[in-house]
Amino acid sequence: MSEHSANPSAAAATGRPRAVKAVIPAAGLATRFLPATKAVPKELLPVVDRPVLQYIVEEATQAGLNDVLLITGRGKTAMVDHFDRRPDLEERLANKPELLAAVKRTEDLAEIYTCRQPEQLGLGHAVGYAESHVGDQPFAVLLGDEFVKMDEPLLPAMLELQARTGGIVLAFFEVDPAETKRYGIASVEPAEPEYNDIADIVKVTGMVEKPKPEDAPSNLAVLGRYVLPGRIFDAIRRTEPGSGGEIQLTDAMEILRTEGVPVHAIVYRGTRYDTGMPLGYLQTVVQIAAEREDLGAEFRKWLAEFVNQGDETVTSAILDRVRDASGGPNT
Repeated sequence: MSEHSANPSAAAATGRPRAVKAVIPAAGLATRFLPATKAVPKELLPVVDRPVLQYIVEEATQAGLNDVLLITGRGKTAMVDHFDRRPDLEERLANKPELLAAVKRTEDLAEIYTCRQPEQLGLGHAVGYAESHVGDQPFAVLLGDEFVKMDEPLLPAMLELQARTGGIVLAFFEVDPAETKRYGIASVEPAEPEYNDIADIVKVTGMVEKPKPEDAPSNLAVLGRYVLPGRIFDAIRRTEPGSGGEIQLTDAMEILRTEGVPVHAIVYRGTRYDTGMPLGYLQTVVQIAAEREDLGAEFRKWLAEFVNQGDETVTSAILDRVRDASGGPNT
């Protein structure tokens, strides 16, 4: 069970169901991390002592999404094993209660289900495989290479907003204009006043996948969190291959938007960790390690010595840059 349950007030007030399931597309080949990811799924690369995927599942369950579907690919069964029981290991850890609790926590986080995507033809294609599990109910999509800080949650506000609107809810963060070619980018206008009590919300008027800087309608990029209505699956079936010859989720959402489905987004200004590329992964590891109560002080001291023979001022500046680059509060 999750530590925090979802607030059902929005569903009760609108008569609309609230999303209770999460889908994590995680079938990619992770070529940027080869050869490590030839045998180890990128989603299981450790951030200190927990894999990236565990941080993401914890983010989902904190928001009350206890039913989690992993869209997997060939050679990625270890992701499921991470959340399975290990009676032999538990027996060996019987006299080490802290380690035993950490191992058992992964078993109790959520109900984990899996579906195989036989070939990787885009995010929209991957999400389409969730239809038999989700049905026509709203659900959340969490990309498998980024997560947010636990005490700066994003999903609860997204779930609340979707339950009120019944449409599509996205999350945006601001990027440097030169980086728009890496993300889905949106054009926006002010949201309806009745939603201002939830968060910093905008209404989405258009979306484009990975535009060149000169063609980008804004610098608001899609963060890897979506709350979608069940009708997205029909839109995915009607979506033609787009950027990179793939079926893009952005294009499927744009189909629904043009058909009158409301699309809103929360502009997230909390801490975002992006482990999708080696540099971002390393920045995430350093930032989380530096903030850990159990090893942060000693790690920061070593880092200062390593970087500049003990110059704490230089190291502090480096840590600030790491925090900014990984999507910290000042970005």
